[in-house]
Amino acid sequence: MDLHTVISGFATILTPEHLLVAFLGCFAGTFFGVLPGLGPVTAIAVLFPLTTYLDPVSGILMLAAVYYGGMYGGSTTAILLNIPGEVSSLPSALEGYPMTKRGRAGAALATAAVSSFFAGIVGTIGVMIIGPTIAHFALAFGPPEQFGLLLFSLTAISGLVSGSIAKGLGMAVLGIMLSLIGYDAISGAQVLTFGSWTLAQGLNVVPVMIGLFGIGEILKTLIQKNPVPSVAPVGSLLPSRDERRASVGPTVRGTAQGFFLGLIPGMLPSVTSFLNYSWERNRAQRRGTSKFGRGAIEGIAGPEAANNGAAMGGFVPLFSLGIPTGPSMALILAALLVYGLVPGPTLFTEKADFTAGIIASFLIANVILLILNLPLVGLWAKIAKVPFSIMAPIVIVCCLVGALLERNSMFDVGVCALFGFLALLFDRAQLPIAPLVMGFILGPSLQQSMRQSFTMSSTFYFERPIFILFAVVSLATVAWSIYRAVRSKRDKQRRAVAGYVQ
Repeated sequence: MDLHTVISGFATILTPEHLLVAFLGCFAGTFFGVLPGLGPVTAIAVLFPLTTYLDPVSGILMLAAVYYGGMYGGSTTAILLNIPGEVSSLPSALEGYPMTKRGRAGAALATAAVSSFFAGIVGTIGVMIIGPTIAHFALAFGPPEQFGLLLFSLTAISGLVSGSIAKGLGMAVLGIMLSLIGYDAISGAQVLTFGSWTLAQGLNVVPVMIGLFGIGEILKTLIQKNPVPSVAPVGSLLPSRDERRASVGPTVRGTAQGFFLGLIPGMLPSVTSFLNYSWERNRAQRRGTSKFGRGAIEGIAGPEAANNGAAMGGFVPLFSLGIPTGPSMALILAALLVYGLVPGPTLFTEKADFTAGIIASFLIANVILLILNLPLVGLWAKIAKVPFSIMAPIVIVCCLVGALLERNSMFDVGVCALFGFLALLFDRAQLPIAPLVMGFILGPSLQQSMRQSFTMSSTFYFERPIFILFAVVSLATVAWSIYRAVRSKRDKQRRAVAGYVQ
């Protein structure tokens, strides 16, 4: 991406209208992020329908701002209330809440904000540099290579996100089958409609996502019945000299780890956050300076940077290959498709100005988030104390209205409610939703590329080296997931036997 294109992107974004959109997106995302149990994915799902009324740049800008705001909001409640708004904020709760009890909540919040900001800025630059390079490489991809890449993406997220590869693959296949409902794109025949004209219109991605991540998360949170917590004073936002010095290294390491791991499908921000937390904890123990568990600033700076770095890294395969690395990216992919934009190698060539504007918006959103959230930390803490039984009905109504607005169809409202209930059942049965979402989003592309590949050659899987590479990596991912599950089961059995002997 040349300098002229980058400048053009900033010129597109630095308008009062786009800055207002970024501000509202950051505010709305943080609002959802501070509500216990909800997070950036829920915020994107709920606000997704509203963005369809905006132009493409404004719509994607708002979703990106909502995403960042949701992640930071989770960290705020984790540090102040010991309630992580989402899974990736759990390390901040483990180390931030002890700091809050020591009167250092302000320093912990400032460290989380600055670390996230640094990772966001570096990640944005990384997307500018690496994205076009990968896109140029992907221009050589034909249908067989695309088919292999999609297979790898589905197996990777099935193996990495879920504890059981069988459950993960089963949910991915279910998602693919759901995506096939309706008319076949080539033959025009009805598929899995059972003769119903209502089902023939297919399942729209918007109500499905709102149901899974909006209503589903609210139902799960209502069942948990979290008590209303008390809020400690925030105190000074300025970290001490020792705290600043101790947080620099973890921030840099977390940014690098998060960004590069975020390029891999299945490496969700929550996964990279925990990996970095484990890394920093082990590193501190080896050096004999560990304060982990008692309020270590390194346990906030590193995971927060890794979390945001992975979020930025996920945009590289999304924009350059059209491959989402997790549910959040899948929702943004769905938004791009709604606008008629097809992510892939040509996004950096044929839509270079649009892509530059979107990437510039990431940087602007990170700046606004830093300016917005620290002064408003008291407001976020008060919102987090509002009983969820009051907030939940309001959010559920917003979800159902959003599902209705997409196609003005009561069928979509029913689909939204049904998938919300299914999300609750999946959670009870410990079935991962992420592979289902990936299968639903990627299903049509998988089917199309597979058909085109067999049309080109019935033996393409022996003739295309890149497809063979993706197939081998997919099989290795499945094998590694099985090995990991078997080893985990043996470890549990050993601990159970040891506990029985003692």
